[in-house]
Amino acid sequence: MIPMRRDGADVGWSLVVPLKPLVRAKSRLSPAAGDEFRPRLALAFALDTVAGALACADVRDVAVVTDDPLAGERLAALGARIVPDAPANGLNAALAHGAAVVRARRPGAPIAALNADLPALRPAELAQVLHSASLFPRAFLADAADIGTTLLTATSGVELDPAFGGASRVRHRASGAYEITSPDVPSVRRDVDTGEDLRAALVLGVGPHTAHQTRRLPAAARGRHDQGDQAPPQVTASGA
Repeated sequence: MIPMRRDGADVGWSLVVPLKPLVRAKSRLSPAAGDEFRPRLALAFALDTVAGALACADVRDVAVVTDDPLAGERLAALGARIVPDAPANGLNAALAHGAAVVRARRPGAPIAALNADLPALRPAELAQVLHSASLFPRAFLADAADIGTTLLTATSGVELDPAFGGASRVRHRASGAYEITSPDVPSVRRDVDTGEDLRAALVLGVGPHTAHQTRRLPAAARGRHDQGDQAPPQVTASGA
């Protein structure tokens, strides 16, 4: 039985996380990680992102839109629902499809689209962002570069209308979505596309899957803040 508020709205956010086939994911990491190791990092990022999201008290469930069989198996084992990318027409089509699948089951669900490359994600910071987002029909959080978007939300009865990719911060703001500007949520803004991004995430403290994989990278790729197998304090070794 899905918990309901007195006004009939569902309680708890449903997150939609898009993930490319691993062989094509995180292409800009190739100079730092190499093409053979890059898919392993992409999977590790997604595992730590989903584990962190599921550990957030405000998140009811996570749907991952992907056609990658290995990623689907590993993420389902964490407790995510795997949604095939039926449109196969890019990121925003995948997100709209995932949101539709979620609302076919939970018509009143508040929905958030979340990037799959947030390996330092902290549940408490995600909860803070979602609380701010709940005050507006649609809201978004810019990435650490203030160019893209790491999270876009739509409350009950509101369409997500995603416009991710490239300079999506400007597009989401122009669409009428409220921009969340809290300075205290760096882990929700720290997506990883490049070696420099990865080193910045390591400074914040990444989850156990990413920590394990980055130990195998050259020291120059890790920077001076390699944390070995240490997970952020809010994510256990099991990822829960």
